[in-house]
Amino acid sequence: MARKRKRKSRRRQEGRKILELVPQFNLESGEDKPVTAARKYIASRGIIPPALLVVKRNEHTTDRYFWAEKGLFGAQYVEENHFLFPSLRTIAPQITQKKATKPPLAIANL
Repeated sequence: MARKRKRKSRRRQEGRKILELVPQFNLESGEDKPVTAARKYIASRGIIPPALLVVKRNEHTTDRYFWAEKGLFGAQYVEENHFLFPSLRTIAPQITQKKATKPPLAIANL
């Protein structure tokens, strides 16, 4: 029996495209919990927001976090609610400009 495909949210897809433009840092959690490892990494490197941190928990699992002005958030939450983050609003217009720069269709004179 064929499985029905899960519907992809347009808002989340747009948020994912925006997060692709943000600087990304990869790290391993080691003995710490993933959130603690991300916070320690931010503090030790002096990372300024916005940034995306990909924390490898073990060989199969990774956690994604977004470092914003107001703190550390799960990346999935940020994808769905990217319009709530002021630092991402400056990135979002660049994506809409790319859409708007498509050449208009030529209309033939009849």
